[in-house]
Amino acid sequence: MNTKKAKILVADDEKDIRDILNLLLIGEGYEVILAENGQQAVDLCNENIDLYILDVNMPIMTGFIAGAEIRKKYLAPIIFLTAYTSESDKVMGFSVGADDYIAKPFSNMELLLKIKALLRRVKQYSNINNNEEPKKDTSKILYKDLTLDLNSQSVIKNQDVIVLTYTEFKILELFINHPKKIYSLENIYQSIWEEDAIGDTTIMVHIKNLRKKLGDSSKNPKYIKTAWGKGYYVD
Repeated sequence: MNTKKAKILVADDEKDIRDILNLLLIGEGYEVILAENGQQAVDLCNENIDLYILDVNMPIMTGFIAGAEIRKKYLAPIIFLTAYTSESDKVMGFSVGADDYIAKPFSNMELLLKIKALLRRVKQYSNINNNEEPKKDTSKILYKDLTLDLNSQSVIKNQDVIVLTYTEFKILELFINHPKKIYSLENIYQSIWEEDAIGDTTIMVHIKNLRKKLGDSSKNPKYIKTAWGKGYYVD
């Protein structure tokens, strides 16, 4: 078992929530860095932080803006905390680089499950990359006019680099590695998170945002197809 503590940055302008999350995460064995607003979160971000938890409605700099600034430099997972629960708000969060989204008031158990799932996936991904044989170029996957770079979690299309979040990249990689296989929302959630879905629209929002970044159309898709009533696939 890895003895290194995962480092989590928590940014929320409500002291009570910062204190609760600090105690909760320290109790789970994580190292915690606290920020009172989005600007502090951006100032404190660095390559050693393993995961970010950002409140959306913060003074000086909102969580969305802070997340976008952090994502310009680092690929560590980002979870947004917010009282806003509409799909448009989720799309906004994922469009600036979020990997997950949880609504206030939140369940401590649900938050911990999301944190553990994201950290586990990043660790597994890193282990796969570190164990690659140096003489073999297994870091790229070709699909139609897309090139998936496993090391940078990016996609190259017509010589343009498309930067995806970790979750978006893993969903696309899952589809491309299993062409013609139809994945239901539950199947996708289990494959990516390795646990049962908790009944939200996270996957649908990720796919909507992924299609937008790829320049794909939901009505006449080139990449991610919809099997109505069943799920999604690529052919």
